[in-house]
Amino acid sequence: MRNSILLLVFTASFHFASAQNQWFKLYQDSTELVNDGKAITAQFTKDIQQIKPSISFSVNTILNTTPYLIFYWGENGVRTANLPKWDQVIAPQKQFFYDVAGSESAGKEMFRLFFNGFYLPHELGHALEHVTKGNINGSYQEEYFANIVGMLWWKKQGKTQELKECYEFAKRVWAKLPNPVPSGSTMEEYFTANYQKATEDPYVYGYMQFKQYIQVYEDKTLPDFDTFIKSYLK
Repeated sequence: MRNSILLLVFTASFHFASAQNQWFKLYQDSTELVNDGKAITAQFTKDIQQIKPSISFSVNTILNTTPYLIFYWGENGVRTANLPKWDQVIAPQKQFFYDVAGSESAGKEMFRLFFNGFYLPHELGHALEHVTKGNINGSYQEEYFANIVGMLWWKKQGKTQELKECYEFAKRVWAKLPNPVPSGSTMEEYFTANYQKATEDPYVYGYMQFKQYIQVYEDKTLPDFDTFIKSYLK
């Protein structure tokens, strides 16, 4: 029995190491994408449960390419992290990537770095907030929390180079996006008041998301992942 348990632990660790090494790439194979996503979700879950063993945290990671791209969904006790695959993304959204990134190849790079990369633990951060606080409706504050969780978790995994690539990309893209925030208002005020409408326009929503990524990446006051989660779960 002990050998069987050790084998299961070794197998799970091997799957995560393999997934982590392959993540932040443009996936061509659906099964590979889902399997790697599940391995990353399992490791995130393990990290949360090591901090608080009593927490009931379970998320199923699936392939589900929609106009929302990557997103968390929780209803009736079913929680899913929904992954997008590039060749299934609708043409207008691909054009958005090409436009803001500057070229077709750069658009694919942006998708690779963020949607087959950074955003999975971000969505699991939404799941964590859902588990601990109940229904979440989408807000500026919830997105900022999820971006902190995603950033700190990837740092815990040693993905500093990938996070830096995302940061450099986010700065280039954000600088090109039109500022939707009216004079006299802050970004937080504007997106708090207009969050749902903002999600319908990728240029407006992207402005917020990339700016938040930049702010979180540059925030030197943030603790490590375990310390942040311990404080959050108190």
